[in-house]
Amino acid sequence: MKETILEVRNLQVEFTGDYNQVKAVDNISFQLHRGETLGIVGESGSGKSVTALAVMGLLQHPGRVSQGEILFSPQENAQPLNLSAFSPEEMQMYRGGDIAMIFQEPMSSLNPVYSIGFQLTEAIMRHQNVSLAEAKRIAIAGLQEVKLLPSDEQLQQQYKKTDGRKVGQLVKEHKEAMLNRYPHELSGGQLQRVMIAMAISCNPALLIADEPTTALDVTVQATIIDLLAELQQNRNMSMIFISHDLGLISEIVDQVAVMYKGKIVEFGPVAQIFSQPQHPYTKGLVACRPTLNCRLRKLLTVSDYMNVEETPTGELIIQTKEPPQTEEITSSEINQRWANLTTKKPLLEIRNLEVGFPVRNVFGGTKRYNMAVNGVSFDVYPGETLGLVGESGCGKTTLGRTLLRLIEPMSGQIKFEGQDITQLKGQALQKLRREMQIVFQNPFAALDPRMKIGDAIMEPLLIHSVGNTHSQRRDRVVELLERVGLDAEAMKRYPHQFSGGQRQRICIARSLALNPKFIICDESVSALDVSVQAQVLNLLKELQEDFKLTYIFISHDLSVVKFMSDRILVMNQGKIVEAGTADSIYQEPKEEYTKNLIAAIPTGSPERLRKRN
Repeated sequence: MKETILEVRNLQVEFTGDYNQVKAVDNISFQLHRGETLGIVGESGSGKSVTALAVMGLLQHPGRVSQGEILFSPQENAQPLNLSAFSPEEMQMYRGGDIAMIFQEPMSSLNPVYSIGFQLTEAIMRHQNVSLAEAKRIAIAGLQEVKLLPSDEQLQQQYKKTDGRKVGQLVKEHKEAMLNRYPHELSGGQLQRVMIAMAISCNPALLIADEPTTALDVTVQATIIDLLAELQQNRNMSMIFISHDLGLISEIVDQVAVMYKGKIVEFGPVAQIFSQPQHPYTKGLVACRPTLNCRLRKLLTVSDYMNVEETPTGELIIQTKEPPQTEEITSSEINQRWANLTTKKPLLEIRNLEVGFPVRNVFGGTKRYNMAVNGVSFDVYPGETLGLVGESGCGKTTLGRTLLRLIEPMSGQIKFEGQDITQLKGQALQKLRREMQIVFQNPFAALDPRMKIGDAIMEPLLIHSVGNTHSQRRDRVVELLERVGLDAEAMKRYPHQFSGGQRQRICIARSLALNPKFIICDESVSALDVSVQAQVLNLLKELQEDFKLTYIFISHDLSVVKFMSDRILVMNQGKIVEAGTADSIYQEPKEEYTKNLIAAIPTGSPERLRKRN
């Protein structure tokens, strides 16, 4: 039997306010064996991140561990340490050394004014009695281990044919150049690799990864998952991997703890949890992610599997429900719909569109342009959902904003209902805004935090003089809120008083205020829990049917795009590299780039579950 490295017993974490007390973690217990990976899965607010912060001793006031023990054994066959009884000073001896953590957002975890080399060596010297030179060597070795830097052999091969200078000097300069780079000079995936290198630099016995891939593309996400799995196995390191996505969890972990409202509602081996879930909440999490092997009319959600009631004492009563039957859309229906769509004249016609951003030289002149959109042409038909997929930096968001004239094109045509809109200005452009809207990725950033929800939705009505009186406009706002599943009381509240899914519903309501014909959804569900994501995707489909909307749906997640779209465009480096119906793109991808996007999607299927000893 494997030795236990971490045992959590009856842990309870409370947050005390002026008028109430919230149990964020409610009497949970679990064990993690040495060399194994435990997945903790659940929606936002389930208590999974608070559990990790309690283990790390990073709970901020007014949070506190009010009950329980956190027993940690950094060394084999050693007496376990009760971390919950440690003072902040005592925890510093172990945090970052024997136990390390990777946070969700690497940019907020790294100091923007210091180079990555400085921050790596600082962490190493804090926990190891080494010189600066040795700390740099360890930092470089860590960056090579996470594959952010090539190995010495690869670097020597790279510079082997360089004339005039010694290979060793060039290799050294290459390494130094990476250490001297600042966080803003690296991509999201590269920053996450820096965080992983920092976390493993002191050879921790336990690594906690809290949503480490949420903000990343599926291909980068897959790379990070593979990297973490490789590091864990090579170092025989124990790991806790936290996510809201059970499909993603299944790619890397051995055991899974499913958390709901601060409690662990199900625990077991990953294959068992995924293929034979017992708790209704787990069943809902498994079912709510779009699948690639079939097209469903509607995604199931957690609420389809259970009803939850709260007693006056705060206890939850969960009643299991029999979910409705999922109905698939047949191939003949899909083909017939596409045939019907193409009988109409295109709503939007794009021809040879080019968008570039100037790259200026040191004297201020424009030397060249970085082409974000490079000679793109396509049509969008009335009532169609056109999916636009690709990795970050491929140009899909720039393309979407250019279609709305939020970014000016360098050349090409954008025809909306037969009219070239690239030359529209003033009132003509403002009139166009009524017909074309956008739902952004981050709903909190898209709403003014100082403006009540009712005022935010009413603002476009005022700008475009829709409604004769305040009462008429107010009724329109109430109608929109109810249509997206919120009530009239929401008008009086501010954005911070809503969850992420509710805020996105508010943004959708605002985009519908002027009865547009065309909406761009720019990564509009990528920041949401999978269960909330399913609700929003269902809502978007219902609204399209009711309001006869046309969508361009932008995402890096091909499974989500396939559920939503009639047709998909695959974009890479500013160009459309593949186009076709949603089913044909998935079943018979022609480009290697498209195949990689599909292969990177975490499905949780039995053949994708990792085989663990």
